[in-house]
Amino acid sequence: MSFRMALRPLVVCSTLFAISQVLPAQTKVAVVNLQRAVFESAEIKKADAQMQATFKPRQDEIDKLQKDIEELAKQLQGGKVTPAQESDLTAQGQNKQRRLKYLTDDLNTDATNYRNDVLSKSSQKMNDVVKKLAEEKGFDLVIDTSTTLYFKPALDLTADAIAAYDKANPVAAAAPAK
Repeated sequence: MSFRMALRPLVVCSTLFAISQVLPAQTKVAVVNLQRAVFESAEIKKADAQMQATFKPRQDEIDKLQKDIEELAKQLQGGKVTPAQESDLTAQGQNKQRRLKYLTDDLNTDATNYRNDVLSKSSQKMNDVVKKLAEEKGFDLVIDTSTTLYFKPALDLTADAIAAYDKANPVAAAAPAK
């Protein structure tokens, strides 16, 4: 555990203590699990389904290439090949391995970039929704649950944040399959 991680609870507690000393007794506090709120929003669920559909052909190509490599390995292990065939099968296997690495790296990079872009936009929108929700409900302070050690469940705005987010960012129904 890093030194920073070990000090994190102490910093959070001392910050909350300092805030409690400065703010009046009637300060209204709420908590929200921002990560859960973003991941459980309808928009993210739809984006995840779109990502799966977008990258499925490339994943299928990778899966086929892996099966081809396994088949070449079985042929080589079978022992019923001539030295020329063994050389040819080995070369084919090496070519397919290079292609597999390239396709896998390319897919991982593209999927990561796609996911990060979607999450970045959705996280910013969720922050805006939580701010608006806090103002509407009269909260003075909203804390992410990742920085809290304990909170009463009644203080949790996560479900309200998800509902408000989905209302502010409606997701169109998927087109019917043809």
